[in-house]
Amino acid sequence: MSQPPPQQGFGAPYEPQPGVYGDPAQPGLSGQPPQPSYGYPQFPTQTAPAPSGGSGGGGGGGGRSRGRVAGLVAAALAGVLVVGAGVWFVVGGDDGSDGKKAVGEESAAPNRPDTEDGAKGGKGPDVPGAAELSEGRKDGEAPVRWVENNRIDLPEGGVNAYGPWVTGGIAVQALYRTVSGHSVEDGARAWSLRLPADICAAPTTPSADGKIVVGVRSDTSEEAQCDRIMMIDLTTGKAGWKAELERKGIQDGISDIVMAVNGDVVTVGRLTRTDAYRIGDGKHLWDRLPGPCQPFGLAGGAVPLAALECRKDPGDGEAAQQEVRRIDPATGRTVWTYKVKKGWEVDQFYSTNPPVVSLRQGGAEGKWAIAMLNDDGTFRSQPDPGTDDYETRCGGDMRNESGNLDNCYGVAADAGTLYLATKPASEDRPTNAVVAFDMSTGKRKWKVPAPATQTLMPLRVEGGKVLLHLSPSSLGTDKVSGGIMALGPQGGTPQPVLRHPTPAVDTERTFQGPQVHYANGRSLLLSPYVTGIDDKAELELLTMIAFGD
Repeated sequence: MSQPPPQQGFGAPYEPQPGVYGDPAQPGLSGQPPQPSYGYPQFPTQTAPAPSGGSGGGGGGGGRSRGRVAGLVAAALAGVLVVGAGVWFVVGGDDGSDGKKAVGEESAAPNRPDTEDGAKGGKGPDVPGAAELSEGRKDGEAPVRWVENNRIDLPEGGVNAYGPWVTGGIAVQALYRTVSGHSVEDGARAWSLRLPADICAAPTTPSADGKIVVGVRSDTSEEAQCDRIMMIDLTTGKAGWKAELERKGIQDGISDIVMAVNGDVVTVGRLTRTDAYRIGDGKHLWDRLPGPCQPFGLAGGAVPLAALECRKDPGDGEAAQQEVRRIDPATGRTVWTYKVKKGWEVDQFYSTNPPVVSLRQGGAEGKWAIAMLNDDGTFRSQPDPGTDDYETRCGGDMRNESGNLDNCYGVAADAGTLYLATKPASEDRPTNAVVAFDMSTGKRKWKVPAPATQTLMPLRVEGGKVLLHLSPSSLGTDKVSGGIMALGPQGGTPQPVLRHPTPAVDTERTFQGPQVHYANGRSLLLSPYVTGIDDKAELELLTMIAFGD
């Protein structure tokens, strides 16, 4: 694969070369007219890390923004730089202070699940089964392993689905007021747990020992808050401890929360505060931190990154400043701080190891930039976008409620490379490309187009290669199946890791913007939103489909 021409720095003219980035017959993937040069100053290489210790307090407003992303623009992370739409922001040092707070709270007695036997794969009377969907597959294509259809009478308008969480041979989904576990081998329902009200939030990933903590509404009314949390053992389906989020003042919004798991700690973030609980026993560990900065959400994983909002006076009308911090999830203590220019907001954590942060100004339709950080929180670089538009799909895009800060599809990173998906060329030409950026310089390494009528979305980096979800071909085109593909660090032609069967293309197309789980040579797609035109159609909708031998 040919490499793109060297970049000339932020704001410098970009001279595209036709054909460099793939098939010249796909004009949406090659160059566009060169951009004007603005010639603004370069960024410095670092910002000061925080001293060991937390900072905290004061009423944050919580600036989570959502929406499909396009039009990434380059922006200096210190000093000023204007490119295209005029993005600019500044970062500085840290004024963190130490603070620890742990409040003990005993857990409620565990409940037993409402178990239920189910047919293998959950196939309804008019739902095609795995064997039918695999019949006539081509050489090299994996079979459909099992399917699961909706078994629940849903409210008008549909509901969000959460998961899939895979642990101990069980794949789990949460839908409306039911959490169910299914055998990863054949889809047979292993257990079913009914909740007293709608599920309203859940972490992106479970704990290492296979436990999840979900948010449940206070009751079944339309005005119910998302203020109850419950631990569930994903292997057995048994409910554990429960807790109620205490509302602290009129600005403490608990209708929309974000959750994350870091080790044995689950955090529940909202507009003005975050509560942390120990997953093992439900002990409340901390909530508000001292000082003017409060976390409104964390990213899960081994490196706990928090988004904070700093506002000295909760009642003032000035825009608050936001920060990214690595914290100790058990105490809230700050390890390092990265400050964001006032007026900009932490939108998503694209990666925590290495730290890669999506930043927004003006909400989902406003300006967008990406900061790639060093392991100590100092600035490393940012991608030079060239003339492409980019697209990631995050939790809030895939559901009708706000999503977590660590659940994005279409972006992946390792120590040396950031991988981003471009926006499809058009609605009637739904194909895109994957662009690789050098993490140290922000410059492009390569650009690889997806097959015509299909899209490639990065999932994660594994074994030095980026794994990608390949969508099935779009409606109105020849039927081409999707699957899991891989690209090496040098780009080239995407190599198939798992090809889904051609006979299942129409069924696979019904999973629009799916949550994708891939492990051990098998893939699992979950529909993030379930709705039907009538009760019969609703019960025949597939919620999960598994592929692989």
